[in-house]
Amino acid sequence: MATPNLVNVATISPKNAMGSLGDTNRTTMIDVAAESAVRIDTILISNDDGTNACDATVEVSNDNGSTYYKIASTISVPADSTLSLIDTPIYLDETDLIAITAGTASDLDWHVSYVELID
Repeated sequence: MATPNLVNVATISPKNAMGSLGDTNRTTMIDVAAESAVRIDTILISNDDGTNACDATVEVSNDNGSTYYKIASTISVPADSTLSLIDTPIYLDETDLIAITAGTASDLDWHVSYVELID
């Protein structure tokens, strides 16, 4: 496996990934395929609990899930609100992962808007 050559990209595809966090386990939002790179443009985290705030942690792994690095740690998402997590794009290489963990089960939904670049 090699880092995709972005000069000679064969396919550029806009994509969305989304889900609900029914538990407090780390949940993969995007797992970058081999021979691909991903540019993440938006990460939205929504708290659908009408009363209580809920913490969210977002992490990136550059070794296929062996080690994770926090890009947001226990960020409080107020009740009935949505948090836009990033201001600038994040690039992920092949086999990199981005994951989210909720502080409380069944309170958070997430949405990631990204572009997949295939070598």
